[in-house]
Amino acid sequence: MSAYCPSEEPSIMKREESLKLLDQARAIYSQSELATLLERDIRTIRRWETRESEPPAYLSDVIRQRVLNLTDQTHVFSSSFRFIDLFAGIGGIRHGFEASGGRCVFTSEWNTFAQKTYLANFPPSENHLLVGDITSVEAEDIPDHEVLLAGFPCQPFSIAGVSKKNSLGRPHGFECDTQGTLFFDVARIIEAKKPKAFMLENVKNLVSHDKGNTFKIILKTLRDELGYDVHYRVIDGGHFVPQHRERIIIVGFSKPTNFSWDDLHLPEMGPRLSTILHPQNGSELAEPPYTEGKRGKVNEKYTLTLGLWEYLQAYAAKHRAAGNGFGFGLVDGSSVTRTLSARYYKDGSEILLSQGIGKRPRRLTPRECARLMGYPDTFKIPVSDTQAYKQFGNSVIVPVMTEVARIMVPQIKWLMQQDKQLESPREKRVA
Repeated sequence: MSAYCPSEEPSIMKREESLKLLDQARAIYSQSELATLLERDIRTIRRWETRESEPPAYLSDVIRQRVLNLTDQTHVFSSSFRFIDLFAGIGGIRHGFEASGGRCVFTSEWNTFAQKTYLANFPPSENHLLVGDITSVEAEDIPDHEVLLAGFPCQPFSIAGVSKKNSLGRPHGFECDTQGTLFFDVARIIEAKKPKAFMLENVKNLVSHDKGNTFKIILKTLRDELGYDVHYRVIDGGHFVPQHRERIIIVGFSKPTNFSWDDLHLPEMGPRLSTILHPQNGSELAEPPYTEGKRGKVNEKYTLTLGLWEYLQAYAAKHRAAGNGFGFGLVDGSSVTRTLSARYYKDGSEILLSQGIGKRPRRLTPRECARLMGYPDTFKIPVSDTQAYKQFGNSVIVPVMTEVARIMVPQIKWLMQQDKQLESPREKRVA
């Protein structure tokens, strides 16, 4: 048996750190991209990732500086409050609350493709942790925070989700073991960490699901069991973007405050679709693979094939004859669209953009979908079109989150100040 050597510990710790940072980098970059950035053979990257060989101890420093750009982030501590981002998706809720001065200290998102997009837009830092499955995380291990944010999975409560599960004979709502019960993971974290406030987002149908019983359980848990002052409201994203998208927002505070939904600023007339479309006149730089050429023309791949277009028209005609409302949604620049769904990648039927008489319509490009959800053009889309459509279809309307954060933050600051005043006398007595 070899003798224990204390000097080996720093080297071992460095290698463990290298592997951890390597995993973070791989959530953003492919193996080939990472090999290029690190100036290594792709097989070497693969061996490190599969733990077939150990990376050099200095790799952590290289990844920090060359790949993840982990610079000194002490300036972020000037933020007014800390928050955690649960079921984060691609970070739409985070966008809104950072705009009001918040700092994210913890993120949970299980989907690896969503993680890639999230990390591309919110690079990892020393002061922030991203984990996958929140059900495997002990509440005590989550950093302290003033605000809990969660867009907990809505499929168990959505109209489409309930219809599909009923047709398959599967349970939904809180009876859905894989998703519905995730609300209780939110509740256990609130109980353990006792944040000053929370903001939860879900589909409008949550209120009426199971004849209102599901929502009653949620309110009872938040109010009676956890003791929070709870307010909720359904908000249509159409006030801010050219999309009809109603979502319920539930906010809660650890003590009664002056919070009021009347403080929301909701423009009466929202924008029209033309405001988010590629102009295709040369005024916008081409963004491959979505647009191309000097005039930034939309790639032909987004135009429906003749077969798909004929199928959708026949499908709509069949249901019209039967007195049903099923069919595609044909829009133009003056329109407000239907709700963008996660299934948009399949046929794009809910939002098909007219390209003129006698021409087949097209899908929106992923960049146009990002704009339809209120994301800025600086938002990076590092995934395939299929994954991008799923991600934006599952996302929140960013300006809605920004506006909700704006009216919540004064109450959060007030609660934080109340606690400081309570702590001051204790500090004086101790001194």
